[in-house]
Amino acid sequence: MRLAAENVSGERGGETVFSGISFVLEAGEALTVTGPNGAGKSTLLRVLCGLLPMAEGAVSFSGGGDAFPDAGAACHYLGHRNAMKAELGVEENLRFWQEFLGHPHLSPFEALEMVGLGDIGHLPFGYLSTGQRRRASIARLLVSYRPVWLLDEPTSGLDKASEAQFAELMGVHLEDGGLIVAATHLPLGLTGARELRMGQVQA
Repeated sequence: MRLAAENVSGERGGETVFSGISFVLEAGEALTVTGPNGAGKSTLLRVLCGLLPMAEGAVSFSGGGDAFPDAGAACHYLGHRNAMKAELGVEENLRFWQEFLGHPHLSPFEALEMVGLGDIGHLPFGYLSTGQRRRASIARLLVSYRPVWLLDEPTSGLDKASEAQFAELMGVHLEDGGLIVAATHLPLGLTGARELRMGQVQA
């Protein structure tokens, strides 16, 4: 599998945030996207998965067969918001996402076990602490298979033990031939990851 960006430009509020971004990732490779606030890291991730239109350039994904014909179909996106309903139980949220996204992988309970939350799946998501909410949202990556993980500050709110646990999960995903693009201010424990440094907001 292969994810490629060629001379991609992105806009926010009608203003160019970044331009000329190019990279190629093959199966098992990771890219960390770094830079100051406002440099366009989050915008880039949203452009890659089709949540925002690109101003210029092209994004392509190949090798995914009929199941994942393009980047939009191939991507899991984990943004700043956890994309969970506060009033629903944690397992209920994960079952919804599994049914919505298709390609079932782990059961909701199994996914919660993987992030250390196997005993609280019955609780409403809104009852959880900040760190627990983030771990539950990471479990969403595990209930449905997607070869490309786009992660926006994925360790926000996590303690050191949870950071290490997530690093292991990312490592397994890469070993299985997956790809990761992660916007971050902090080290993620991704051995061998390349870095894309984004600059200041353009005037």
